[in-house]
Amino acid sequence: MVRRTKEEALETRSQILEAAEKAFYKRGVARTTLADIAELAGVTRGAIYWHFNNKAELVQAMLDSLREPLDALARASESEEEPDPLGCMRQLLIQVFHQTVLDPKTRRIYEILHHKCEFTDDMCDIRQQRQASTLDCHGDIVLTLRNAVNRGQLPADLHAERAAVAIFAYIDGLISRWLLLPESFELQKDAGKWVDAGLDMLRLSPALRN
Repeated sequence: MVRRTKEEALETRSQILEAAEKAFYKRGVARTTLADIAELAGVTRGAIYWHFNNKAELVQAMLDSLREPLDALARASESEEEPDPLGCMRQLLIQVFHQTVLDPKTRRIYEILHHKCEFTDDMCDIRQQRQASTLDCHGDIVLTLRNAVNRGQLPADLHAERAAVAIFAYIDGLISRWLLLPESFELQKDAGKWVDAGLDMLRLSPALRN
């Protein structure tokens, strides 16, 4: 009975997340209420509050669902024992681009995060959550870059903090631009070239040196 109850709870959580994704994509995050999500999911508002305290937690849960398939590569690039941290990072970023283009769920969630998540006054929880998530990502990138420096894959005098900001902005900007104008360039077909252009920036830019 306990196992069945746990399975039912996980199924309800999945229904809520799926409904939130659809509602956010259609109306934007600010204009979507928890009541809207409950109605679409076929559950009560109480069921939503059992799993999530607010919309910010729903948004974060959607973002976490994108990271799970990439976690192994991310952890490898951040490990001091990994012999090829830059190669792991390259493979991870290529997968991100492919997933953005080929997986409808991933594309919808990125569309929500980039173009349908308004940081209005009553959305401060989501703004703070996104700030914390971005800082966590920055720390992971810095760790990967320092591992790559230690392995001789990047210049010894690389300014890891500045380089992490640059590569994050570059990748994030490419995804945002493609979502807005998907016919303007090939994100999937040229994924390797786009990633290599960013890695060349890390290797060659004098502005990213100490």
